[in-house]
Amino acid sequence: MPSSFRAKSGAALMLALGLTVGAFAPVISAAPVIAQTQPQTQFADVPAGHWAYQFINNLAARDVIAGFPDGTFRPDEPVTRAQYAAMLRRAFNRASVRGATAFVDVPPNYWAAAAIREADTMGFLSGYPGNVFQPDQNIPRAQVLVSLANGLNYTASNPDSIRVYRDSATIPAYAVASLAAATEQRMVVNYPDVQVLRPNQTATRAEVAAFIYQALASQNQVATVNSPFIVGQQVAVQPNLPAGTSLTMAYDQGDKVVVLPGETAALTLTVTQAATDGTGRVLVPAGSRVVGELRPSGNGSQFVAQQLVLPNGQSLAINATSQTVTTTETIRQGASFGQTLAGAVLGSGAAAAIARTTGDQSVGTLEVLAGAATGATAARIFGRDRVDVIAINPSRDLTLTVNETLLLSVQ
Repeated sequence: MPSSFRAKSGAALMLALGLTVGAFAPVISAAPVIAQTQPQTQFADVPAGHWAYQFINNLAARDVIAGFPDGTFRPDEPVTRAQYAAMLRRAFNRASVRGATAFVDVPPNYWAAAAIREADTMGFLSGYPGNVFQPDQNIPRAQVLVSLANGLNYTASNPDSIRVYRDSATIPAYAVASLAAATEQRMVVNYPDVQVLRPNQTATRAEVAAFIYQALASQNQVATVNSPFIVGQQVAVQPNLPAGTSLTMAYDQGDKVVVLPGETAALTLTVTQAATDGTGRVLVPAGSRVVGELRPSGNGSQFVAQQLVLPNGQSLAINATSQTVTTTETIRQGASFGQTLAGAVLGSGAAAAIARTTGDQSVGTLEVLAGAATGATAARIFGRDRVDVIAINPSRDLTLTVNETLLLSVQ
């Protein structure tokens, strides 16, 4: 390969790995990290639901890894031994345990020469017979985990720890002891099946990020993350709000809500009594908000919940409904709204119909909900000397029943 082409390729790769030319400052602090703020999504192809989201974003926040100029991380791309050495150099700041090896296939001007030298002297990576490093060779998953266990001087208390993997028979003999140690230190992350190691499969950028992150966690250098794909980790059971749960609600804006039959109106209710699980743990705190709307239901009106907003600002989609309310009141021509509607909140359709029927334009001074009545409903009402409305008492009529179990994030 011409040296000019290699120099350009090396510079591009260094950019992708988050490297710069020259000396590197240590990226690991001496004090254990006991808390860590979840970083914002940094990469277009690593959304919050990606299995490696926490590993990748947390390492990116520490400048251990970086994405590409187009804003992607390319989590499924393979990692070469040279690229992996560059990541190690950024992640770990450890003393040399041996002298540098003069690898015959790593010339001094090779883009990752310094990173390979440091990974070698720190004890993370070694070469092949004949002082060959093979920097452009894709690195297998087993080799990554072996290098981390060896570089951190981990030994297994039980070599049979590898039996947790259904494919343990495919582990190379050289890797058995180190992989047992890595397993005991919870450095192994297997997606999508936590019991399948795939030791000889080429490691992806996402997998290497997960392995390095867990290695740092084993050294108390980063906060632990909760992932079902970490081998040996006791994952906290995600709390849930079971289907059938009742939520007691109130409406802060008025004692009565009045809508037309066939009218839809936006409404936000407040949880007045905390919902708890069998251990007394609060699942939905009092003061939480439920955003939804009143909708036509049979001959009445029913509240349909859409979003649950917890006091900490977290918003969750929720499937919950109230009973169908069929209580009606009749507003007659010439009546004053103060006689029957004091303290009420009106749907926009009901407000227009009541104002037209009674001739009392003061209805406009009441709280009016956003929404609309169907054209057919409005046509039937306008021009008559009376209007029948549905009258809802929120504290009595709008208790909600959860229709579908809602998973809640661990707080």
